[in-house]
Amino acid sequence: MNIRNEKITEERAILVGLSTDHEERDRLDEYLDELSFLLDTAGGVPVKRFKQKLNVPNARTFVGSGKLEEISQFVKAEHIDLAVFDDELSGSQIRNIEKSLQCKVLDRTNLILDIFAKRAKTAHAKTQVELAQYEYLLPRLAGMWTHLERQRGGIGLRGPGEREIETDRRIIRDRIALLKKKLEQIDKVKATQRGNRGKMVRVALVGYTNVGKSTLMNLLSKSEVFAENKLFATLDTTVRKVVIDNLPFLTADTVGFIRKLPHSLVESFKSTLDEVREADLLMHIVDVSHPDFEEQINTVNQTLADIKVIDKPAIMVFNKIDAYKNGMDELDEVDLPDEESERPVGLDELRKSWMNKLDEPCIFISAKSRENFDELKDILYEEVKRIHIQRYPYNDFLY
Repeated sequence: MNIRNEKITEERAILVGLSTDHEERDRLDEYLDELSFLLDTAGGVPVKRFKQKLNVPNARTFVGSGKLEEISQFVKAEHIDLAVFDDELSGSQIRNIEKSLQCKVLDRTNLILDIFAKRAKTAHAKTQVELAQYEYLLPRLAGMWTHLERQRGGIGLRGPGEREIETDRRIIRDRIALLKKKLEQIDKVKATQRGNRGKMVRVALVGYTNVGKSTLMNLLSKSEVFAENKLFATLDTTVRKVVIDNLPFLTADTVGFIRKLPHSLVESFKSTLDEVREADLLMHIVDVSHPDFEEQINTVNQTLADIKVIDKPAIMVFNKIDAYKNGMDELDEVDLPDEESERPVGLDELRKSWMNKLDEPCIFISAKSRENFDELKDILYEEVKRIHIQRYPYNDFLY
């Protein structure tokens, strides 16, 4: 049985965001921009955004009754297929919202799970995603029951009665237990593979999704790791041997992090994240051209703290300086009143501020144009050599 969501193909969708404090209100448009990118990655077409400010989400319908009625009228008038909410919804909230809107409703977590299901290629990744989907579904089963009955899709289990719901719960729990055992076996195999790689220094590329990790991995290892301008292009960790001068080491390209990354995904992708846990050195890749890159850095650091690797040695790599420069050039062509506009700082100022702010090595590059790539290799060589010397203090013939 497979609960993989049906492929979203050109479905017309609305986006719904809720802000509950001043910081969220200022950033709500940025959050919905990211939700729109997620929807585009999943194959949907965003038509309109709806925003509301509330002290707390409505327990029944997430947004207020007046806002829900406004959304409902638009959905019916514009023949909208899908409503996507930027926060996690309970099963009963999904049921109540669907009853009002008469269209399919997804929350942010479900959308991310759908993208992961679409991206998963190997048996390992598919197992991890399926486990996360079941763990998302189980606590929502009763609340979403009429939704499941009407849609007749997804897990393929139908029936209006409480007995059928309990049967489905038991089946899902059994499936979760089976998938966890399967992942335990996979984890043992992965651990053995990591152990068989010898004692070479391990470098893990980490960062927000779509910051250019796979592109940089291709440059370093001279290989062809899949990379494209979509969220979560990489799910399976790819490990490659890299040699700089005469110093060999291993690099691992890992799954990208994202704001509000579902906890079930973090748990089910344990073996993938073990590559980060067991790394000797982290390369934290940042898309410096993204307007909200500082919050993305904080999101990655929080995730690294959650998996207890925040204290590992790291190199901060600010990527896509070509896109940042292009953005600054476009601003220079626009005559903006100084009193009303806050112009972003130049790249040189940005570089100096971050280099002074961080204790770890820091460099600004473009993986696409290879700008400052040789300088990155020099930094990487020195950091790997330092770790190698600590591990093998008498094996200095390499240098």
